[in-house]
Amino acid sequence: MDGRTDRAQTPAEDAATRRRLPPEERRQQIVDEAVRFFAEVGLDGKTRDLAKRLGVTQSLLFNYFATKDDLIEAVYEKVYLDRLSPGWPDRLTDRSLPLRVRLLAFYTEYSALIFEREWMRIFMFSGLAGAALNHRYLKHLGEVILRPVLAETAALARGARQPDMEDIWNLHGGIVYVGIRQHIYRMPPPDDPDAAIARAVDKYLSYFGIRPED
Repeated sequence: MDGRTDRAQTPAEDAATRRRLPPEERRQQIVDEAVRFFAEVGLDGKTRDLAKRLGVTQSLLFNYFATKDDLIEAVYEKVYLDRLSPGWPDRLTDRSLPLRVRLLAFYTEYSALIFEREWMRIFMFSGLAGAALNHRYLKHLGEVILRPVLAETAALARGARQPDMEDIWNLHGGIVYVGIRQHIYRMPPPDDPDAAIARAVDKYLSYFGIRPED
């Protein structure tokens, strides 16, 4: 025996270990915990409470983010922008595939990314607080996703009535509600979310006389 014994680190030793994290790793740790923190308590949560959860000082937090708004901006990028694939607009406008196939592929992939507690709760808290995050995200979503969907729908629509942005938002909002129902209202989700998405897409296309093979 060499006389050494295994023991837990003291708070000071544990803090020293945390201080040795590389800057990029530390920044990512802060953002990841901030996502969980704001999803739990809302955007009014205090940075000192976040620092306590991280086991760091508030001053260390502000070494990485000069203001709380800067930290929330990083949360916005991680929760919202980082989940929007740059390839989606091209795939949604690829007319070598039927529009139904394109919409189902997009919403199946998109819902898998947003149907989670953190995304839904931060989105709701941001809207209730009147924060700019929702407005920026929805504006971006409208420009890069929904307007292309509108153009593709209009190109195939039959009949006198042409689709408008309200129709696209109704489709999108109905699908997003599946996640809201689960993570905000705490109600059971559909047994088969993909089937629910397919029904919403089919109803939307049928309204404009668009066939599954179009």
